[in-house]
Amino acid sequence: MNRRVWIGLAAVLSGMWALRVQGDTEKTPAPAGPLQIVKTIEGGGDGQWDYVTVDPVGRRIYVARATRVMVFDADTGVLAGEVPGLKGAHGVALVPGGAIAFATSGLDNLVLAFDTKTLAVLHQIKAGQKPDAVCYDPASKKIFAFNGRSGEATVIDPAAPQSAPGTVAIGGKLEAGVSDEAGRVYVNVEDKAEVAVIDTKTMTVSARWPLAPGALPTGIALDAARGRLYVGCSNEKLVVLDVKSGKVLADLPIGPRVDGVAYDPTLQAALSTSGGDGTIAVVRETRPGTFAVTQTIKTVAGARTIGLDAKTHRFYVPANLPPKVEGNKPVFGIYVVGVPGPIGTGN
Repeated sequence: MNRRVWIGLAAVLSGMWALRVQGDTEKTPAPAGPLQIVKTIEGGGDGQWDYVTVDPVGRRIYVARATRVMVFDADTGVLAGEVPGLKGAHGVALVPGGAIAFATSGLDNLVLAFDTKTLAVLHQIKAGQKPDAVCYDPASKKIFAFNGRSGEATVIDPAAPQSAPGTVAIGGKLEAGVSDEAGRVYVNVEDKAEVAVIDTKTMTVSARWPLAPGALPTGIALDAARGRLYVGCSNEKLVVLDVKSGKVLADLPIGPRVDGVAYDPTLQAALSTSGGDGTIAVVRETRPGTFAVTQTIKTVAGARTIGLDAKTHRFYVPANLPPKVEGNKPVFGIYVVGVPGPIGTGN
């Protein structure tokens, strides 16, 4: 057998092996389970809360809470401090490897840049009306704050936060967004029941994907490996979209008042938090193109947002925790959800 034949045969065998590995990966079930509440963190204090963001490297948990951002140590659960001076705090976006983060202040139409070590406010950046959810896009190296009332994204350069921000016109009541880290940001448009796709190179909307039968979308999460968007809708549906086509692949039953969705690629699970009945729906792609609610975890009414710690594969759900002593008032805190054992490392 000559050299060219050997090379050709090697290429064929390599391709067959790659297909086999891909097929085996698709068939491999999610490691370990089931998920459960592994502990609670008490934070205390007054005021409503919104989004929770976890820094897996800096080991911090950021909870936007009315007039401030509460910051917890992710390993000990101890309150490390607070970012002050917000009016209607909604969300926090982190810049990987940086010493700066951004928090939305919805009632005064500002985004506050703060130092992640000292928690001191560094800059106040004028946004549109009612900046709500916020995310960082690594492809453009920009912060996107989604203005719920005026319907555009305020685009901030973390390297020059004092500079005038840009805008991306979207339209509608904007909710949560997520970056694919490759040039696209997906954002829910609540009153139009769609996901708008932002091209972060041109800073324009490149596509709009209807969510029917889903309506009033809020939380969103991305499975980048399989190209799936998980969108929590307020008509008690979790809608799954294909990011190549924008088509709806599935709609699954969840509880009322969903406001958060998170996806962990290691656990191969999307978690959707519903504050109306205090439930977390655990959704998995059981085989290619087929999705199911594989578990429902009970929390408390009002537990409606969720954040993921990508290091420990644990999820954080803010809520008013039931009192430990009968007759006492509930105490604000965080449910920690994960898998006991090696894959759920951490305290």
